[in-house]
Amino acid sequence: MSLAFSYYIYYRVAQPEQAQALVRRIQSVLQDQTGIQGRVLRKRDDPSTWMEIYQGVGDVGVFEQCLATAVQATNFAAVLVTGGARHTECFED
Repeated sequence: MSLAFSYYIYYRVAQPEQAQALVRRIQSVLQDQTGIQGRVLRKRDDPSTWMEIYQGVGDVGVFEQCLATAVQATNFAAVLVTGGARHTECFED
């Protein structure tokens, strides 16, 4: 029996338009390289707080490497609030 995992990545953005374009690029790369299609949500009472969701991840090593490479390639830190960071949580299905 193989396990599947779900990733929840949350952060606060200072530049929403630029962040949206970067998230699309990251998710496109992940779908191309891992077959995992991501979603992005915005917090209802704080639209600067975003969450990316990736479900059904089987090979966490490959997924995490592809994610790290895609995020680094976009210079995503530039669209975060000052001192902000991406926080990742992984849950087992």
